[in-house]
Amino acid sequence: MYWMLIKLEWKQMLRSRWMQIVGLLFTFVFTAIVVIQQMALPDATGFTRQTASFLNVLLFLLPLFLLTIGSMSVAGDMESGWFSLLKTYPMKRMQYIIGKFIASVFAFLLVVVVAFGLVFSLGGLLGGVRLPLIFINMTLLNILIFAALAIFVGALTKTRLSALSVSLVLWSFFLLLFSYAIMAIGTFVAGHILQKIIIVAIHVNPVEWLRFGYFIFSGQADVLGPSFYNLTQFYTSSLGNVVYGCGTLLWIFVPLLGTSVLLKKGGRH
Repeated sequence: MYWMLIKLEWKQMLRSRWMQIVGLLFTFVFTAIVVIQQMALPDATGFTRQTASFLNVLLFLLPLFLLTIGSMSVAGDMESGWFSLLKTYPMKRMQYIIGKFIASVFAFLLVVVVAFGLVFSLGGLLGGVRLPLIFINMTLLNILIFAALAIFVGALTKTRLSALSVSLVLWSFFLLLFSYAIMAIGTFVAGHILQKIIIVAIHVNPVEWLRFGYFIFSGQADVLGPSFYNLTQFYTSSLGNVVYGCGTLLWIFVPLLGTSVLLKKGGRH
């Protein structure tokens, strides 16, 4: 029953027109980046403009579609009564949550793999595309974190329309409002206070957490500047790597556990 649920959810997500649009959009955007920058810029290593463009697009678009599609999938089960029907089967609440999570992760992984495959194929004709292994790892972490957050939002809202609204608000907060708020605060606070606020923001915003992790593990921590030398020195150490791993796991498992609590309360009502 457990694996049947995962298979069913995965097929439903792949058949969704939204997922097909996401796949086409990702493929188009990444292909455009390759064509434009591979032809316009010289070959270079390290943190190139091409890599920066890939990273920005990945952190901008992928959370948006993960939050909206994933949350509406869970909220749709609540709204249509499908979740109530599943509770009549011998399946635990956590099995449903993990099943939805795995199905969402696999569906978006397929989209990313297809997009990357076409990018590498096209890049081979244009002289090659270089993507560090850490970029691919951060892509996987991006999918895992926001798939978990999407399931939590879906359980919190209970209807597809409210799930879409909350997802857009959450995405706007993480990607736009958070940065604007920090810039606004920076206009009237001292530099050392702003530095501490930015450090806190890195830890409480999953988008900045992933961006920070990319710079740390790709050996490009210098782009963060001398003001964050102590922070980068800690996270480049062995202990810092463990702390980063634990923080990432918290971003994945806390929303899933929160979803279990929400569904349990809903079942009592």
